[in-house]
This record gives sequence, C-alpha cells and structure tokens, in this order.
Amino acid sequence: MTLMTPPPLDQEDDETLGPRSDFPAGPRPVQVVQAENIGAVDAPAVVDDSPSGRFTWSIYNFSRLTRKPIYSDIFCVGGYKWQILIFPKGNNIDHLSMYLDVADSLTLQYGWSIYAQFSLTIVSQIHNIDSIRKETQHQFNARESDWGFTRFMPLAELYDPGRGYLVNDTCIVEADVSVRTEVDYCSHDSKKETGYVGLKNQGATCYMNSLLQTLYHISYFRKAVYHMPTTENDLPTGSIPLALQSLFYKLQYGDTSVATEELTKSFGWDTHDSFMQHDVQELNRVLCEKLEDKMKGTAVEGTIEQLFEGHHMNYIKCIDVDYRSTRKESFYDLQLDVKGCRDVYASFDKYVEEERLEGDNKYHAEQYGLQDAKKGVLFIDFPPVLQLQLKRFEYDYMRDTMVKINDHYEFPLHLDLDRDNGKYLSPEANRSIRNLYTLHSVLVHSGGVHGGHYYAFIRPTLSNQWFKFDDERVTKEDMKRALEEQYGGEEELPHTNPRFDNSSFKFTKHSNAYMLVYIRESEKDKIICNVDEKDIAEHLRLRLNKEQKQREKQMKEKDEAHLYTIMKVACDVDLHEQIGKDIFFDLVDHDKVRSFRVNKQMQFTSFKEEVAREFGVPVECQRFWLWAKRQNHTYRLHRPLTPEEEAQSVGQLRENSSKANSAELKLFLEAETGQDLKPIPPPARSKEEFLLFFKLYDPAVEVLRYVGRLFVKSHGKPVHILAKLNAMVGFAPEEEIELFEEVNFEPHVICEHIDKKVTFRVSQLEDGDIICFQKASQVGKSEEYRYPDVPSFLEYVHNRQVVHFRNLGKPKEDEFCLELSKLHNYDDVVERVAQHLDWDDPSKIRLTSHNCYSQQPKPQPIKYRGAEHLSDLLVHYNQTSDILYYEVLDIPLPELEGLKTLKIAFHHATTDEIVTHTIRLPKQSTVDDVLKDLKSKVDLSRPDVELRLLEVFSHKIYKVFLLNEKIENINDQYWTLRAEEIPEEEKKLGLHDRLIHVCHFMRDTTQNQHVQNFGDPFLLVISEFETLAEVKLRIQKKLQVPDEEFFEWKFVFLSSGRPEYLQDSSVVSTRFQRRDIYGAWEQYLGLEHTDHAAKRSFAANQNRHTFEKPVKISN
Repeated sequence: MTLMTPPPLDQEDDETLGPRSDFPAGPRPVQVVQAENIGAVDAPAVVDDSPSGRFTWSIYNFSRLTRKPIYSDIFCVGGYKWQILIFPKGNNIDHLSMYLDVADSLTLQYGWSIYAQFSLTIVSQIHNIDSIRKETQHQFNARESDWGFTRFMPLAELYDPGRGYLVNDTCIVEADVSVRTEVDYCSHDSKKETGYVGLKNQGATCYMNSLLQTLYHISYFRKAVYHMPTTENDLPTGSIPLALQSLFYKLQYGDTSVATEELTKSFGWDTHDSFMQHDVQELNRVLCEKLEDKMKGTAVEGTIEQLFEGHHMNYIKCIDVDYRSTRKESFYDLQLDVKGCRDVYASFDKYVEEERLEGDNKYHAEQYGLQDAKKGVLFIDFPPVLQLQLKRFEYDYMRDTMVKINDHYEFPLHLDLDRDNGKYLSPEANRSIRNLYTLHSVLVHSGGVHGGHYYAFIRPTLSNQWFKFDDERVTKEDMKRALEEQYGGEEELPHTNPRFDNSSFKFTKHSNAYMLVYIRESEKDKIICNVDEKDIAEHLRLRLNKEQKQREKQMKEKDEAHLYTIMKVACDVDLHEQIGKDIFFDLVDHDKVRSFRVNKQMQFTSFKEEVAREFGVPVECQRFWLWAKRQNHTYRLHRPLTPEEEAQSVGQLRENSSKANSAELKLFLEAETGQDLKPIPPPARSKEEFLLFFKLYDPAVEVLRYVGRLFVKSHGKPVHILAKLNAMVGFAPEEEIELFEEVNFEPHVICEHIDKKVTFRVSQLEDGDIICFQKASQVGKSEEYRYPDVPSFLEYVHNRQVVHFRNLGKPKEDEFCLELSKLHNYDDVVERVAQHLDWDDPSKIRLTSHNCYSQQPKPQPIKYRGAEHLSDLLVHYNQTSDILYYEVLDIPLPELEGLKTLKIAFHHATTDEIVTHTIRLPKQSTVDDVLKDLKSKVDLSRPDVELRLLEVFSHKIYKVFLLNEKIENINDQYWTLRAEEIPEEEKKLGLHDRLIHVCHFMRDTTQNQHVQNFGDPFLLVISEFETLAEVKLRIQKKLQVPDEEFFEWKFVFLSSGRPEYLQDSSVVSTRFQRRDIYGAWEQYLGLEHTDHAAKRSFAANQNRHTFEKPVKISN
C-alpha cells in the first residue's frame, strides 16, 4: 500500500453513485480466490492511522473472473479497515461496477459513522493519462457500509486492448481514501445554515445545477424569467418559461432542495439524457438562445442581449500598404486560454495579441495582392455580465485525444479591463464606460477528461460572504476557498507516514475553476436587484403555494407517521370492481381500496363507527377479517377478529396481528344484506364452518369475474352447494358445473380440479380459499374456445405480454402493439409481426432487443431463433422491457446470417460520383471476391482496371486491404469502406518513389487550432526529388480546383497531428518514412483550406469531453 495525501475530493460523480445493494444486511458472501491468481497489492497492507492513503490492487487473470463480486485485501486508512469491492462483469449492468467497503463494518460499535472522500481508478498501463478516475464522498454507516460506482466504465472500453486497462490479462485498481471529520451530509440543513437551498441531482445533472444556481443569483435575469408570459393552463413539463419560473420560485421560497425533472422534461429530455453529462458552456449557450427566442414579442425581449452580449472587432491591417479589413462580431461569453497563461490578464493579453501574416501565410488584400499584414482582435464593448469560459480542456496533438489542463491559473476578485490605457479596447470603444468588474461566481470542475463533478461558488449579493452550491448541499465558504483553492496547479504536502522520510511531495489538484462570472461595478445595483412576489405572476404563486402546502402536508404526515396506522378496508364491492379487470388472481389490490389514517390510540370500536359512516354499514352489522400472506406468497383471508381484539386500540391490534413490520393493517369487511337490501348482522359462524370465495369463468367471452362468497362446513361436499352456486350466477338449478381451486400464480400457475364428491376438508380447503367454476359443457372444447377452462385461461393471463414494436429506423416511436405470450417461441413472435405488417415471409423479419439503461436498441440484432421464448427476447440483464425493434430484410434472415454484408462506397475515377453498394457474400470470401462482385455493379474507366478496398475513418485512410484477406472480420459499422480504381502510375512505382496519404483539413479556431479533417482523402505517388510546387500542380489537376480558390490553399506535413508548413521549394519525399507500399496513415500531406461542404450548424466548443453528446433543447 502506498500512503499519500490525495487532492481534495469535493465531488459526487455522475456515474450512478450508490451502494451495490445486491446483498442483504449481515455477513456477505465473498468469492474465495487464490491470491497468486487473482490479485495482489504493491506493498503489504498495514494498519495505519494516517488520515489519507493510496491502495493499489493488481488483479491477475481478469478475463477469467466470473460474474461474482470479489474483494481486495484489507488496507487501513484513518484507523479504519477498508477493501475494494469489484464486479468484474458488472453489477447486473454492462459496466464495470466498483465500490469502497468498510471491511469490519459488522464488528464496529453500534451507531458507527465514517465520513470519507475517495477516488477509485482503473489505471491505463499504456498511457497513464488515460487512466479513468472517479471521485466521490460518503458518510459510511451500518446501513450503507459501501459506496461507489455501479457504472464505473463500459465493459467494452475496459476490454479494448488499445486502451491499456488490461495488459497481460492484469487490471490495476487504485483507491485514494481520505477520512475527514465532517458534518453529517444528511443532517445538514442548507436553508437553516445559509438561507439558500440546493438542487437535486438526477444522475448526471450537476453541470446543469451549477449553471442554474449561477443564473438564478443574477437577480435581473431571475426577474426577467418571472416576467415571461405563462398561463395557468400551461404545464411545467411542456413549457420552458413556466418550468424555469417554478424552479426559481422554489429556490427563492422553498426550505428544501429542489428537483429539476420538470425543467429537463420541458427541454424534451428523457431519463437517458439526465444520465449523460454535458458541458456547462454549451448548455448555457443553448438555454440562453432558447430563452432569447421565447422572450421575443414580450415585455422582457432583449434581456439576454442586455445582460450578456458584448462585441469585438476582428481586423487585418497591411504593413506596407494602406489597407485595413474589419469585421464586428458579438459574443455571449469569452473563451480564455489557460495553458501558458498565469492569470486572466495574461489570457486577455494573448486574446488581443497580434498575429503576423507573412511568408507563405501572406494576406491577399483587394487590389494589392499578397501582403504582409497583422491580424488581431479588440473589444468594442463588454457586457454588464461578463462570462469567461476557461479552456481547461485541450486537444493533445501527440496523443490525438482531449486532456484536462490542471495548470495553476489565477483570477482576481476585481477585474479591470481598462488597464494599460485600455489596451484591450478598439478605437471605436466608448471610453466613458468604466470596465471594472467584480467577481460573482466561480464554477468548478473536479475530475478529469473522462468525467467529473461540477459545483459553484457564488456571492449572491456581492458581499464578502461566499457560498458553495454543490447539488443539494449549500455551505458558507471564505474567499480563499472560493478563489485561491480553485486556481488549480499542484499542492505540496509532507508525507504523513513515518515509514517515509519527511520530504514533501506534490500532487496535481483536479478541482479548479472552469467558468467565471463577473458583474460590472457600475451596474451591480441594477443587476443584483430586489426580486419579490410582485414580480411573480399570480397564477404561478397560487399554483406553487398549493404545491408547497401539499408538500408541507406530506412532510407533516411523514413526521407524524409513527403516531398513526393506515387501515385498508376491502369489501365485496372492491372484489366485484377489480377481479377480471385490474386483477385475475387473488381477491383484491389493497392499494385501490378505501384507506383510513387512524391515530394509534383510537379504540377499534371508535374506528368501526367511522367505517359505519363511510360504508353505510351499522356497527352491529360489521364483521372484520384479517388477511394473511401464505407460504406460497398468495394473500388470502385468514380469520375474523375476536371480541378481545376489537376491544383493543388500533395500534395494539396492528402490532399483535401483523407479523410484518408495517404501518398498515389490512382488513376485509364482511357485510350482509337482507331481502330488502338493507344491512343485517352477519350470521353466526361455527368452528366447523369456513368462508370460501367464488369466481365464474365464461370461455365464450374469456371473462373471469367475482360472484360472491359462502360459508361451508368442513365435512360437507362441493356437490351440496352446486344449487347455491347456480342460483348465485343465474344458471338453471340442474346445470352441471366444474370447480377449480386457485392455488398459486407465481412463479407458475397452479389451478387444480376439485372433486365434487370429496369433502372440503379432504380437498384441504380453508378460510379465504378461492374456487373458480364454469359450465361443465364448456370444459375441454378447445376447438370452440381459445381457453376452454379456468387453468388454461389463468395460464394465458399469467403469460400475457403486450409488446410495443418500433421500426429500427425510428427507435423513439412506438409503431404498433401486439398482445403475445411470454411462452411464444421466436417463430411465433416473428410470425405475428409479419401478420400485422401484412408480410408473407416471416423469415425476413429481424428483431432487436431494447437496452433498458440507454433506452436505445441494443447494438446487435437478435440472431435467427437466437432466443427460446419471448420472455428471453425482452430481458436486459435484470430488467424486463416491453419494447422490441423490427426491420424487414430483403432476404431471409437465416440466409443473411450465413453471409457477410458490407456497404462499400465506390468512387468513380473520372467523375465526382460516389455510389454506395451493398455486397453480400459468404463469410469465408476474400476481399478479391468482394471486388470481383463490385466490378459487375459499377461503371469502370476500362474493363481491365484493377480495384482496391480502403478503410476510411475521420476522413483519413487507415488501411488498404490485401486481396487474400477474409471479409468475416471486416467491420463497416464504424469505418467507411471505400473502393476505387488503382491509378496506372501506382503500378509503375519506382524504387525511390513514395506513395503518400493526402488529407484535407482546416484549423478549428474554437478548439485551440485543432486539426479538423474533412472531405475525401486519397493516395498520391511522389518521386524522390519532387518539390512541393510540382506536387501542387498535380493535385490541382487531380482535384480540378479553380486557380483563385487553389491559391488560398496551404500545404502542410502532419505527423501524429503535429503540423509543419511546407515551402514551394520543399522536397516532399524527405518528410515521409516509407514503412510499406501504402505508407503510414499517421503521416500525411495536409491540404489546409476552407470546407465548403454543407455542415450541421452547432456552437463549437473546445471544452466538450470526447464522451459527450451535443446538448439539445427541443421544446
């Protein structure tokens, strides 16, 4: 074990935090493994009282582990014993699951509690920077002795050999644990302690919560939101203005943390979106654009622009001639470089720094041709609320990935943008406006590029008091905590372990400022203004006050729950209403019967009077029965209450009669009526009598309904009550009927035929049993009825499954529903789908299962007869779905599965035409077979021309397939397969010639000049001494680019993302290393120019993590 003091872990990760929750309380089963086969630590685990430490666990033969959980060796930090708990195949999910566990939780003293901040890491053994680290904090106690991440990382990513998480089948896990003396998170009352309340995290919405708190505390913005027109008929889930108004009102007047589900639903988000972490800056832009649009035509139109919009001027100024080009642009936020800058002022200096355009990069000025020039930007005006986005995430050219910049970066409490005689301002700027700002908010990101947590430090009134808004928790903080501790960089601490010397060591702080909000000093009184109830629409106040009173009532009831008992009383009316509609087995759904909230001290006799008023049954006409759960998990009447029990209080009766620790008492009210339909006292009941309930089944209409109850004598026989049953349902007295007893429903239906000539006692019938009957003439007539008897009908009901089918091409929309049976086999299901679609060949129907976690189709379809029953098709880990996706194929699925299907884009040699062809061949075919088949489908420049097959990804050629390569393992799901004619010049390749890769690219100014490839890459032959000028002529001719446009192109040698601009005199071949006939794809000749192809418009963002999807607000 390596002991150290880790960085502060002030975060809660978004990846489904919680206990592993699959084991009951008490001793847990631990998989017994041999230490030399499964895992080891890098040093002996020793007892240590150090408050912080790191434990490293190497798990060998990882891929051979089963689904069972395994524990690490025990290690000690802060005087407590810990161990890591890991589910190698996921905790009922397709992600690696990992938790930190208090190892001796069962032996600690009663009431123990440990507050710890910790991180768990899967180490990348190839590039340490790719290690996945997730941080959180938890108050460990007897009920939650472990805490961690159910969705730590996708299993597919873990097993990807290129990531380095498994090397030689060994996985390395690290745990950094810091035991803190901290106030219990659960007992903290934010409103009481700070006057403010937090926002609940839906799963991965901490980024949104920090932004919403920041916007809410800009009072002018909050007032504008309140003044957006909404009506009492609007629903918050369908109206962004109303949802935001509701949220802000609850933040302003509520006492507890506020949920955000209404707001995210108004965005058009589903559950999956709430578990997908996005970027604060992007959400800020999208939300403000949406609000700006919805404010148009209202009294608050223009508020977003007034608060956040500033303007800068881009200019190019020629050095040797009198020519200047300018362009005015607006901005809502500014992106400032962190890398290479010590503070905000250095970033602004870099922002306005002039760039010289000279040499091959000269500027083409109208009338003057190419000229040396200076290019730069200056600010025309700054907005009242200045939002600064710090570029904490940058693109690493060496490793072709995004990385987080944790460098030390300072920001002042007061920001003067008029400094140095207004060097940031353009000549057109209004110098009378003082650009002095004061810091209002600091949004923090804690974690790495793969994920993390967001929270905010805010000065709501711009006083000296700062507050930390961390989801539900709001705390008071000092200025050092809000500013200096969020600068990032490294922290130096001494070793706390006496085994080490006392020399200090450094660690990187992963929590640092990510977004800053400044408010102009001269306008702070206007922006941080007073907002009260008169700013809130009356209908909104009434609606939210009503909701608040309802919540207070519920809270009061919850607080007083220990003083009350919930009495649930079922009667014959409930059985008539429910059986055959809501339920089929058992007698009643107790959640749908009349319930009473009764003080435990109330005498049961007084409760009977309340029942009399509610049901219209006099006290003397009431008889109450207790329910009982039987060993087969059915719920039946047990026995009537005794006079002694009725003399007790309600609380005593519940405690004495209910074995389960429940606050509810369930009763059945037996009430009889006379011939005049008026209540009469219940009949006397002898010890030999018991109460049976009866249901009638009619196979002609497939209806099962409740018809009544009877007292029978235990020594009597069913034959003796047949006349009563016939009379009960209006059958002729002599009608022959068959009787069946409902015995069990789960996991299988048990419904047994009753011998009418055997006594009830011999048939083992008792109080509360249920008998179903039907006409004897109907039994067994399967040719007339689908379900001719009670057992077959109950079997049908038990296995009935309504499935929602969706077209795989439209995975969000239900297209049709079918009622199927869970016992249907694969053929039954596809046949029913084909019938519905009026398709004559069911074998052409292919199905895909539903992923319950992502709410998307699974990536791989179901194979032909790949599941035995419908129930197997609907299961996803431990979840059962009712959704299936279908597609109609052009050939039968069994035939298709014997073939390999490839989509190949053929690029014609003499035209710009690109046609995609679908090639299907036996899986053992070769690339040569594919190209021969393709030749028969395309137009060639010559009959004898040769073709080749390329693998293209991200507009770069990654592979040229060999002709004898098998197609079975070729993947066209993520890569583009391209076929083209082999040029004659390549067949005559000289000894010193080079075949190089050529790619189009442009620089993305919003992503730190990141190289962004586009267009179609190609291969090009260059001779040994050929200069760039000669190569350019051949490329222009090949691509047929007009002179005027081609003149603007720049030519660059790129190796692993690093650019080197070439001169016309450069000998191109000297830059390239020849590794094989097709060269190396990581080295290419780059053609830098503007991409004129149509692109999807979205706000580019350098900070978006590689795993994120764009933020969308659809309403």
